[in-house]
Amino acid sequence: MSLTEEQQAALDAAEGILARSYSPYSHFAVGACLVVADGTHVLGANVENAAYGSSICAERAALVRANAEGHRAFHGVAVIARGPVDEEAAAKVTGPCGACRQILLEFADIGGNDPWVVLASPDKRTIEVTSVRALVPYPFGPANL
Repeated sequence: MSLTEEQQAALDAAEGILARSYSPYSHFAVGACLVVADGTHVLGANVENAAYGSSICAERAALVRANAEGHRAFHGVAVIARGPVDEEAAAKVTGPCGACRQILLEFADIGGNDPWVVLASPDKRTIEVTSVRALVPYPFGPANL
């Protein structure tokens, strides 16, 4: 899969933030790089907690940080994860969880677009590019309220 320069830079940044993951329970580090409308990279890493429900995913960490910095529109996100996995799992990409897909979708609606999503296997040998709306084929958003 050939990435654009912007997508490759985002994936490299997501990989770089993996070291900041706080994942003492699952040992599954996730890094995300959100590319906001002006091209700025906003990074997020997962943060686990002994009360598992209090944990936050890398994608939501990046979105919350972007919002706090005044960015609500984005045109892409790259995600990569590494953990103790077997060889078969190491060749697969890790997609956002359902909660992350939902919040990505809402921010895509705010931005009025369908941002690209780069998903990479831990070794970056397998890369898939999709879009936020493709991740959520039957969306629920503000229009449904």
